[in-house]
Amino acid sequence: MLRHIRQFISPCALTVAWMALPLRQAWAASPNERSSGYYVAKTIAVGGDEGWDYVAVDSDARRVYVSHGSRVVVLDADGGSVTGEIPDTQGVHGIAVASDLGRGFTSNGRANSVTIFDLKTLKTIGTVQAGTNPDAIVYDAGTKRVFTMNGRSQDATAIDAASGTVVGTFALGGKPEFAVADGKGSIFVNIEDKSELVEFDPQKLTVLHRWPLAPCQEPSGLAMDQKSRRLFAGCDNRMMAVVNADTGKVIATPAIGEGVDANGFDPDTNFAFASNGEGTLTVVHEDSPDKFTVVDTVPTKRSARTMALDLKTHNIFLPAGDFDPPAQGQRRGKMKPGSFVLLIVARK
Repeated sequence: MLRHIRQFISPCALTVAWMALPLRQAWAASPNERSSGYYVAKTIAVGGDEGWDYVAVDSDARRVYVSHGSRVVVLDADGGSVTGEIPDTQGVHGIAVASDLGRGFTSNGRANSVTIFDLKTLKTIGTVQAGTNPDAIVYDAGTKRVFTMNGRSQDATAIDAASGTVVGTFALGGKPEFAVADGKGSIFVNIEDKSELVEFDPQKLTVLHRWPLAPCQEPSGLAMDQKSRRLFAGCDNRMMAVVNADTGKVIATPAIGEGVDANGFDPDTNFAFASNGEGTLTVVHEDSPDKFTVVDTVPTKRSARTMALDLKTHNIFLPAGDFDPPAQGQRRGKMKPGSFVLLIVARK
């Protein structure tokens, strides 16, 4: 997931200033009659000396988890105060929450491990080895297992969430990116280098289907409407591939911005989102299970490529930072010290 930006910032203290954001009105009019109503409502300054990848929201516990290099910063989703951090998560990519077990999990890319922590105290319970460079991480409540999508070893590691032991590892046939559980016995994961979607059985640890996503190229972010059984894959060639989760058929390919690395879906509004590193948030409305309309392109901040959706308030959280121009021969410039922020995108 860090193929778009892998940057670091110099040390500074963590400071947060935030006003609580109200719950916005639900989508009322036709998507062709108005925009989504989303806008950048707040920008939170975040200190530290490292980069970022995923951000996650625990809507029930009202917490926001921000990956931040070698630690995870934890914030109050309503008041904005820092409630703590999860330390020693080297190269952390993602965070998964198992509310029913009172446990959280981080995928630590540089350490090839998973940190298990207590959701109430944020204290580390233990660590367990995963595959090489664990990236995305997802919890399946049906099997009570946590799965890491391991980028370099191109496989998935299954961990018993209650005991913290590895259940097994199985090949995915390519470089995995984001994954989602459907709540009905399947997990779906994008295979970036093959431009495919894989469905696997989280109990048997076997691949069930492998579907091409053409014309989608290099899929990264993934979200799901569990009711209509539609998957939303963010593609590197500026499109969102909407996929029938039962047949693997690509239903629609609405246009999005450049540099997408995360997606989201809000079942209350039927909005699907794509966070784009170019500095935009694409909002797509699901008019019906087979019709999708782009209703808004919300200006955010360049590098804001990952996102997390709060299903309670409908607010969206996006990490971002500023960068110097790249030197000759460099792919990208250095991140400007102290520029790491968390954007809050809300509805009017």
